Amino acid sequence: MRIPFREKIAKGVTIFDGAIGTRIYEQGVFINTCYDELNVMKPEMVRSIHSGYIESGAEVIETNTFGANRLKLRAYGLGEQAVRINERGVEIARDVAGDDIYVAGSIGPLGTYIEPVGKLSAAEAVDVYTEQIEALARSGVDLIIFETFSVLAELELAAKTARKVTGLPVIASFTCGEKGHTQTGIAAEKMAAVLAGLDAVDVIGLNCGVGPNTMLTLLEAIVPYAGGKPILVMPNAGYPRTVGGRYLYMASPEYYAEYCKRFVEKGASLIGGCCGIHDQHIKEMARALKAVDFSRKRIEVKPVIEAPELAEPLPLEKRSRLGRKLAGKEWVTSVEITPPRGWHLEKTIEKAKRCRDAGVDAINLPDGPRASSRLSPMIAALEIEQKAGIETVLHYCCRDRNLIGMQADFLGAQAAGLRNILIITGDPPKLGSYPDATGVFDVDSIGLTRLANLLNHGLDLGMLKIDPPTSFVLGVGVNPYALDLDTEIERLEKKVEAGADFVITQPVFAVEAFSHFLDRIGHLEVPVIAGIWPFPSLKNAEFMRNEVPGVIVPDDVLERMRSCGTKEEARAEGIKIAGEIVKEIVPLVNGIQVSAPLGNISIALEVIEGK
Repeated sequence: MRIPFREKIAKGVTIFDGAIGTRIYEQGVFINTCYDELNVMKPEMVRSIHSGYIESGAEVIETNTFGANRLKLRAYGLGEQAVRINERGVEIARDVAGDDIYVAGSIGPLGTYIEPVGKLSAAEAVDVYTEQIEALARSGVDLIIFETFSVLAELELAAKTARKVTGLPVIASFTCGEKGHTQTGIAAEKMAAVLAGLDAVDVIGLNCGVGPNTMLTLLEAIVPYAGGKPILVMPNAGYPRTVGGRYLYMASPEYYAEYCKRFVEKGASLIGGCCGIHDQHIKEMARALKAVDFSRKRIEVKPVIEAPELAEPLPLEKRSRLGRKLAGKEWVTSVEITPPRGWHLEKTIEKAKRCRDAGVDAINLPDGPRASSRLSPMIAALEIEQKAGIETVLHYCCRDRNLIGMQADFLGAQAAGLRNILIITGDPPKLGSYPDATGVFDVDSIGLTRLANLLNHGLDLGMLKIDPPTSFVLGVGVNPYALDLDTEIERLEKKVEAGADFVITQPVFAVEAFSHFLDRIGHLEVPVIAGIWPFPSLKNAEFMRNEVPGVIVPDDVLERMRSCGTKEEARAEGIKIAGEIVKEIVPLVNGIQVSAPLGNISIALEVIEGK
């Protein structure tokens, strides 16, 4: 009969099982399948994997529930079955384990970022974790293991939730790369030091990511920072190779077992395996560890690594010319020019020069508007600033890159001298010419604004110091005519709180409603630049009214465009309407962004010159 798990791990080495996902994959179930659903659909397959590890000497087996949280299961249409899948996973493992083997309830990351970077609130994350933890605990697990985490804040939240929900032992395990940092850039030592200070964590773990050799290096690095807490080590069987269309791990059981002895010698007391570790690996490990004299040595504990303090950002007026004008509450004009579909920029640069000569302050460069594929706006911005001598406002959307790529782009923009950025969530791919493309959307515009503002304060995504800090002027978008205006304003409040320095609106056509919107956001005291779209034709006006999300063209405006007899009259009327709108809103806003419809820069300049 098994004794309480906390007593067990205090007595000597504890042997965990190996991979579940790899074993399932090798039995012909490919990665587009929900592995957690196999608890319901193919329980015998899961049962046989557990049995194999127990027969090989594992004292702890993990449930097949790593991805069985409501959010991840929704991708398979299984979100409402989260409780059932978790309960069934425990039932299978518990039945195989009997009275002698411990069952660990496996929980992985939620698969989405949590505020302040992500759009998932902490309260929502707690609800999702609570649902899974309660299902596992209620069904009879002996402990909870959170594994393969890379975001420290999420792992902390998960562990604290588990301790609040249940008194079961908690293992908090994270994954690092060869350089000793998590995917979000946090050092292994920092992860261990923070987890060591949490009462909610019984065991600190390292799993996945690397093979035995690198895992040994990581173990040596974190032991002094673990606060004397037991350490779990679960490496991969080296790095995978593709053989015949399948991923295979090449580290032999004998090689793995030899390193397991070294893990114990260096301070680990719980040993298992992750991707690529099979029954034979566990069998060789169990045999090898019988000969190891386990005695946890007293290790000098190093102090908790303190997070670097936020640096004072560069004053707005010193970040760029646009920043100086915004800080001084001067009138700002900009023209929006969409980058070309091809790679020649000569015409775009000539247009920018015309704007410069007309006294325009900046060129706005959309980032794949309506999910279209165009020349990189960052490259276009760099060329324009260098060759046309006018500042740009680089639009940056969340659709096409993950958070790591976004941070890399922002640092690259800083290095290249680009300072003004408009952060937008971005149109989903299905709206564009490539509807089957994958939208990333790790975060929305609120989360990305927080990240960019963090860089301005000298810290990166992993809370590592950036010296010197970046110096961006951060803009965000807003729709004054949103159907749910309360939600739109609430989101704008969050954007300003996240660090936005100015706001650019969707095109303004209905001035009275726009004025009402400005009254409602007056408490934010953030500079507002109004979007202006001069219609070049009736067809364009109808398109904007009927097919562009977030744009409202009033009946009277559309009727004026319909009354025009020729293309020339329609173009002139479109410019006249835009000019009238500008004159009405001048006292209400800090500037205007005038679009160049269909690339016609002359129309935009006529509106600005007639202000």
